[in-house]
Amino acid sequence: MAVLGLMSVQASSAAAQGTPNQSGYIQLSAYFEVTNAYLFRGLLQDDTGWIMQPAADARVRLFDAAGPVLHVGTWNTLTTGLAGSDGPTHRLWYESDFYATFSVPLTNDYAASAAYTAYTSPNGSFSSVKELAFKVGPADGADTFLSPYALVAFELDTHPGLGQADGGQFAGTYLELGAAPRWIGEPADVFFPIRVGLSLSNYYELAGEDHTFGFLSLGAHAEVPIARRGNYGLWNVHGGVDFYSLGDTPEAFNAGDQTKLVAFVGIGFTY
Repeated sequence: MAVLGLMSVQASSAAAQGTPNQSGYIQLSAYFEVTNAYLFRGLLQDDTGWIMQPAADARVRLFDAAGPVLHVGTWNTLTTGLAGSDGPTHRLWYESDFYATFSVPLTNDYAASAAYTAYTSPNGSFSSVKELAFKVGPADGADTFLSPYALVAFELDTHPGLGQADGGQFAGTYLELGAAPRWIGEPADVFFPIRVGLSLSNYYELAGEDHTFGFLSLGAHAEVPIARRGNYGLWNVHGGVDFYSLGDTPEAFNAGDQTKLVAFVGIGFTY
């Protein structure tokens, strides 16, 4: 897994830089990151030990260069902390996600997509969460400065306390709004992601009550290309920090602390 992760680029920013191999309609990307804390939509999962997050993604263009796009990939968390090998399970592999996304262009720069994601825990730390999400935002490779987007996600096949991100009684509906102003230059490309996570219905339950506000995050990310083009793909190193202001339910997950600072560094690859 670590070897796979070392050949990588973050899926959310990989398309922004360089020109990968264009001999076909298939593009492969992956990344490997190390972070001080893992928050899922504001809900703290772990902030102890080493937290490593490898991922891989395959993008397939259908029909022609301006047609629909299919993404299939996996995202993982390995931790030596309390959620992993130092916890009750004594197993490193905390989370493994599978997703499939189908995207249709709306304009030259924006697309609408539908995604199915299964969030699973190989070490049994949480019950599997199944989710269907719809998003409108920048298309792959779009040259937009603000990159605004909106995402709505629905939890599927739930039971009280099972199959839900918050471990609540009812299936949740999640809304995320965001943007990522960016500056593309030398030697680094800089991004300033802004996100707000909200519950439309039962997504942030706490003691039987749903709380609308989940989190607000403000970030500063930088990506330094190692090679912008070549026969061996595009490589980069990247990192950044995100500041979280948490609502009532994420605050409870974070041991009563209303704020959280998350830093990460990683290496990426796209071909």
